[in-house]
Amino acid sequence: MGSKGTVRVVDLRSDTVSQPTQEMRKAMFEAAVGDDVYGEDPTVNALEEKAAALLGKESGLFVPSGTMANLLAIMVHCSQRGSEMICGEKSHTFLFEQGGPAQIAGVQIWPLRNNPDGTFDLDDMEEKVRNHTDDHEPMTSLICVENTQNWCGGRVLSLEWLDDLAVRANKLHIPLHMDGARLFNAAVYLKVPASRIVRDFASATFCISKGLGAPVGAILTGDKQFIRKSRRLRKALGGGMRQAGVNTMVVRLAEDHNRANAIGKAVAESGSKIFQVDYENLQTNIVMININSQQITSEEFCNRLTMVTKNEAAKLGNKTAIIKICPVTNKSARLVTYYEITDADVEATICKLKLVMQEYETP
Repeated sequence: MGSKGTVRVVDLRSDTVSQPTQEMRKAMFEAAVGDDVYGEDPTVNALEEKAAALLGKESGLFVPSGTMANLLAIMVHCSQRGSEMICGEKSHTFLFEQGGPAQIAGVQIWPLRNNPDGTFDLDDMEEKVRNHTDDHEPMTSLICVENTQNWCGGRVLSLEWLDDLAVRANKLHIPLHMDGARLFNAAVYLKVPASRIVRDFASATFCISKGLGAPVGAILTGDKQFIRKSRRLRKALGGGMRQAGVNTMVVRLAEDHNRANAIGKAVAESGSKIFQVDYENLQTNIVMININSQQITSEEFCNRLTMVTKNEAAKLGNKTAIIKICPVTNKSARLVTYYEITDADVEATICKLKLVMQEYETP
């Protein structure tokens, strides 16, 4: 991905570190812009319309981040303060959005245990729905899922599970929201249009600043009334941008999946007793490396990957690399591929991983 002297630097911490493509930079330079708050940015308008069409929804709204998109959806669906939403315990909304639903929207979260495949038990979900006739209990006003499921290793929720969820939610008269930060990765994996995945969801979002390579932003979609309310609340949250429009939708994510697969396969087939990857369930562009040792932490492992020793440089030659990946828990680390990661980067990453893993394996 880059170089530091003669040492290659491969940044696999997240697909959020991707840079705009040359095509996108050109589009940014030439984009027709206007005041988006007044609905007069033609590029933003075109982006919102295209995004809504791709997801089979009536309308779309461009916002600065996926976090804001999720918060807006929660605020619209849970318009009564003291409401409650249900989501998975490993969902980004629950773990990494600063408790925004409670902090800003006055919405309580009831998290359910995520299964390894990213789903949660739907019988358990139904049991958690509040008794709306009891004045002591909050109102269950929303069910939210994440797809792909980041902290389950980029797992894709099956259509069968989503369909079952939709039937149950419909009977309960509770709307569904999908945090689809990497929705198009799921669509590529399932080989179906994104609109099929979110067909039964009242609202859905996806990020354009991750695998799609835009410099900033996310899109929130839903029906016209939902988006009208979201647009108004976006202004209150400070997300009403002016000349903001950049429009590009490059769906070439299968290449990222293939490169992540190659890295995951190399770790899985290394024979390491310490470093392991659930290769059979590696589906998209996220690889989770689990560390089976009480002597090694994920932070130590990640730090070692950013170092280059003299012996290492001599051994690896032009494949010498600094590899940046993210510790997730004390015993697991995550790497994510995106369009700037090349086959040469993957080769260097595999060489470095094998070398460092062997160092830890050797007594």
